[in-house]
Amino acid sequence: MRADARKNYSHILTVAREVVTEHGADASMRDIARRAGVGLATLLRHFPTREALFEALLCTNLDALTQKADELETSNSPEEALVSWFREWMAFAQSYRGVVALMAAAHTNPDSALYASCAAVHSASTRLLLRAQAEGTARTDMNGDDLFGLMSALGWLVDLPSFAPRADHLAHIVTSAILTNPSSNDVKKATR
Repeated sequence: MRADARKNYSHILTVAREVVTEHGADASMRDIARRAGVGLATLLRHFPTREALFEALLCTNLDALTQKADELETSNSPEEALVSWFREWMAFAQSYRGVVALMAAAHTNPDSALYASCAAVHSASTRLLLRAQAEGTARTDMNGDDLFGLMSALGWLVDLPSFAPRADHLAHIVTSAILTNPSSNDVKKATR
């Protein structure tokens, strides 16, 4: 990428981050282009779809999230790792309004720019669940798709202003339903 194109790309991402922080995932691509001082064609040349823009905006966050799953997998008990994973997911889900709905839609669409990131989050979730199931600390009648669905639903729910203050409590309820014998102290500690 030429130096001027790289500079444009970085500038557009900076402006897009500001606009998306203000307006959530429904931010207008035209508004982003206007505020970045570039034409819509320039924006679309760098980010041909809304998903491509979000992939670029979120790649650092998503990489950190999946790296956190790797750390949890090796450093925590399976039960605590799963609960901590929910906490990390909730923090991510609250980073941009509407991002969870985009990810849930991209989850089964290999043509989406967000598909690879969703697959990485799904895979990390599945590994943590399977580890807890193998240890007998998580219910065995669910799979990675179920867990990703619950995480997405919870992420969508706390995206609503009326439920955001209850995010920790809702995560506690969901993780308590997944774990077979949740130690209340460990679960409460991990969801804080």
